[in-house]
Amino acid sequence: MLKHFVVPGVLLAALIFSPLVRSQTDKPQTDKPQTDKPQTDKPKSPAPTEPGHDGWGRPITVPAKDRNAAPAPRHDISGIWDPPEMSGTQVLGAKAVPEDGKPEHQLPYTPLGLEALKRTKPSNGTRSVLPGETNDPVFAYGDPQGFPREDLYELRTTQVLQTPQSVVILYQFGKIWRVIWTDGRDLPKDPEPRWFGYSVGKWVDDYTLVVQTSGTDERTWIDRAGRPHSDDLRVEERFHRTDRDHLELTVTIDDPKMYTKPWVALDKFIFELQPSSFDVREMIWSPSEYEQYNKLIGNAASDKDSH
Repeated sequence: MLKHFVVPGVLLAALIFSPLVRSQTDKPQTDKPQTDKPQTDKPKSPAPTEPGHDGWGRPITVPAKDRNAAPAPRHDISGIWDPPEMSGTQVLGAKAVPEDGKPEHQLPYTPLGLEALKRTKPSNGTRSVLPGETNDPVFAYGDPQGFPREDLYELRTTQVLQTPQSVVILYQFGKIWRVIWTDGRDLPKDPEPRWFGYSVGKWVDDYTLVVQTSGTDERTWIDRAGRPHSDDLRVEERFHRTDRDHLELTVTIDDPKMYTKPWVALDKFIFELQPSSFDVREMIWSPSEYEQYNKLIGNAASDKDSH
């Protein structure tokens, strides 16, 4: 099923996401009578949101950097969380082990994992191909990026909602949501594959929620660098609230078919709590904007005819 997604890369983000949220005002009413004089002025396009203001035109309140560390509430990771300085873009792959050619970032592939890796053609990292030649399932075919890639590529502002039975995570990237069940159920034994899998969570102490996810669709990539996974993939997330204003996320990948041992993809990735009135802007893939991207950048860089 085709869903809306953001187009790859920082350059493209600048191309299509500015502006994303627009404000529009009506012309002020006057007491002057209408005339038959024809209107020659063309209607103006809505102005983009001014820097420092949200979609309602309100000034964005930036939390103070020197906030005193107030204690975290028990069994509560709810709130609007934002990574500092766009640290969650991860264009070279999972932040803890980017595909940058460094030996210490080489993953422990099995022979089957290496074969699967060779079939992926990312447009970022040391194995990158030209934009028009990628087989990235998101950008080549429009597939959902799925899980755990939602944690490992463009991890932006994230809102967490809690109920007595579940934790719901709302991602800015693609306007995607997923449910983590905390009602004591087990993961399904033989599930129908899903783009974002099946997730269950358990509080291991007052401030740490550990989440297990399985049943993810094999067509997805683990990250932007094209790391593969099988139907045996199991992902662990540890959400640890260090104090009222900070949340750490650690993501561990375990797939014995593709990797000889588990590996950490995110290591205590930090989110900062935002005001409850914080406006989360849209990041949605638009077919018309993606077509424009390929015309100006993707096809041109790949030396493909854009006509």
